[in-house]
Amino acid sequence: MTEKLTEAERAAQLAPLIAAGWTIAEDRDAIAKTFTFDNFVEAFGWMTRVALWAEKWNHHPEWFNVFKTVEVTLSTHDAGGLTALDVKLARKMEDLA
Repeated sequence: MTEKLTEAERAAQLAPLIAAGWTIAEDRDAIAKTFTFDNFVEAFGWMTRVALWAEKWNHHPEWFNVFKTVEVTLSTHDAGGLTALDVKLARKMEDLA
C-alpha cells in the first residue's frame, strides 16, 4: 500500500503544484485543479492522454468534464489521503496540458 505524504514531503512536493494552480481541498486530504481548454476536443484529448498514464500507474483521478473544462481531484483512497502517486499524476497532467 502507498503511504500518505509526510508533512515534510507535502511541503516540498506540493509547492510547485500550488504554484501551478492546484489547491488543497478543504473537506478532505486531496488536491484539485480546474483545467480549461480551447474546446471539447482538446479537453477530451487531454483526458484520454491522462487516462493512459493513470491506467499504466493504476491510479485513477476523480474528474468531471463539461465542454472545454475538466475539474480534477486527486487523492489515494487506499491510503486515506495524498500520496506520491497523486503528486506524480498531477505533474503528468501539467506536462500533458
